Amino acid sequence: MGFPSCRYRNPAEFPPLLVNVVILAAGPGKRMHSSTPKVLHRLAGRAMLAHVFDTAKQLSPKVVCVVYGHGGEHVRQAVGDNGAVWVMQEPQLGTGHAVMQAAPISTSAGRLSCSTATFR
Repeated sequence: MGFPSCRYRNPAEFPPLLVNVVILAAGPGKRMHSSTPKVLHRLAGRAMLAHVFDTAKQLSPKVVCVVYGHGGEHVRQAVGDNGAVWVMQEPQLGTGHAVMQAAPISTSAGRLSCSTATFR
């Protein structure tokens, strides 16, 4: 039977979401055994970071914040001048620390929700 409130609805019926996106791009990718920062490895002819950034932009976010560290300016150049807010994580103390670096920017709406994707 199901719940009446769970019926399919046209996405246009929903109010627009106010979304901020944080992309964590600071890690060196030690397990990749490469001097290239992991987000700059190429997939389908483009840096992985460029793919992630393009996907994030499809959400029409209020802010896209990229936390970067390892690879510095090379990481910033991978997606060019794109309107992102860039936050340097120095020193790099892990994922939780990276999220904390972005929190002042990404929580302007009052909440921070984290989701991860792992590529192996």
